[in-house]
Amino acid sequence: MDAVDAAVLATAALAAGALNAVAGGGSFLTFPALVFTGVPPIAANATSALAVSPGYLGSTLGFRHELRALPWAQLRREALLAAAGGVAGALLLLVTPASSFRALVPWLLLLATALFAWGPWIVRRLGQTTGPHPRTRAWGLLAVAVYGGYFNGGLGILLMALLAATGETDLQRANALKNFHSLVLSVLSVATFALAGAIAWGPALLMATAATAGGYVGARTARRLPAAALRTLVVATGLIMAALFAWRG
Repeated sequence: MDAVDAAVLATAALAAGALNAVAGGGSFLTFPALVFTGVPPIAANATSALAVSPGYLGSTLGFRHELRALPWAQLRREALLAAAGGVAGALLLLVTPASSFRALVPWLLLLATALFAWGPWIVRRLGQTTGPHPRTRAWGLLAVAVYGGYFNGGLGILLMALLAATGETDLQRANALKNFHSLVLSVLSVATFALAGAIAWGPALLMATAATAGGYVGARTARRLPAAALRTLVVATGLIMAALFAWRG
């Protein structure tokens, strides 16, 4: 990793941390930056997951009061589901041939972009038309965690949609659970990647530090920035990155 690559990765991670703190979508920057600096796609995905994971811890701690108010049995049960799904998704990525994953990347980016763009509408719609379904929630959480362990983009929107669809009507509690589940599955998937030797540690540590700094800056400036403009920027970035990956083949 030369000085130019380091600058590209640090800048992408700094911007990703700020985006995640304000609107989400930071993985649209970290993953492509790693690939464009020469990290193979599967290793780039694993490294990107590590780079953005510190933000989940900070977000979870920020909602600790809401989490403490929830039944311990529920948190333990859902944590186990998120952990199992995160490990399963990571293992699925590790056994995916590199050529197949490269071909999937544009479609995964498009899916994540669509989820980000339509996420608020989906969450509102599901919250209005459905009620509590414990079994649906359990199976849904497992499926979303598998997706999150395989490819992190759009994870937060999927979790919020699932929680709305299964009767979670309190927005603060839903955000607390979203961040908690994201943290659990992220830690387990990253641990799986690390044990398999799939993480590029130099870029990962650099980007994790930059993303944490970006998250701090983003949190402090969030109120000054128009949310609609940020969402448009994230969607545009996702579409451009999907097009570039499709073009590169």
